[in-house]
Amino acid sequence: MHRRLPLCLSLLLALACLESRGAGIEVVTEDSLYAYPREGKLVGPGTRVVEETLNKAGLTDHRILLYPWARAYEKALHEPNVLIYPMDRTPLRESLFKWVGELERVTIKLYKLRERHDIVLASLEDAKRYSVGVVRNDSKQLLLQQAGFTRLVVSGDRRDNFQKLLNHQVQLIPMPEKAARVICEDEHVDFAILQEVFSIDDRPARVSMAFSLSTPDEIVARARQAFEQLEAAGEVARIMREER
Repeated sequence: MHRRLPLCLSLLLALACLESRGAGIEVVTEDSLYAYPREGKLVGPGTRVVEETLNKAGLTDHRILLYPWARAYEKALHEPNVLIYPMDRTPLRESLFKWVGELERVTIKLYKLRERHDIVLASLEDAKRYSVGVVRNDSKQLLLQQAGFTRLVVSGDRRDNFQKLLNHQVQLIPMPEKAARVICEDEHVDFAILQEVFSIDDRPARVSMAFSLSTPDEIVARARQAFEQLEAAGEVARIMREER
């Protein structure tokens, strides 16, 4: 009886390993121009690229979940088998994730309300005089912190951040132009109420998809290969050109 115990333990360990390898992938994202709900389903160009990548890689056991950015980021930072998108690839994040591929590059711009004639910028340094709204754990928060910004007002998601601008709780917010247009549409305000005051042209955001560090290398390699094939065929660029 006792001699059978090691065998039982070995079988249990083997089953645990099989369950671990067979665990599905949890894909996390935020409501953005890359991923958004429509008719009860999550759609968007980023979502399409992710789904086509995973399906092509044979990683069909996955589900895509919508979270506030800060929560999505924390899950990808600490949990296994998590894929996150869209996430800007930065030097600070390079070693924190296993990167799959780049969706596109975008220029980050600083926006104010057009009615705020008192806000005048000639350089990024000038922007430090004003309160700037950012989303928690977003790359733009990290970028501005690195640049020495101290008047950052942190929100949990982009909608809350935008509302703070509309309500005069912050004076500036950073985002790409396409994202600015989309959030104006979502919040039913005219894009013309915003005015671009500075463009951070020398630091384009590398919008990417990445796995959590504890995701098995085999899964990451399969996803990378599938993404590279889609990219080489021009599919990634074609999908990302599609309008919302």
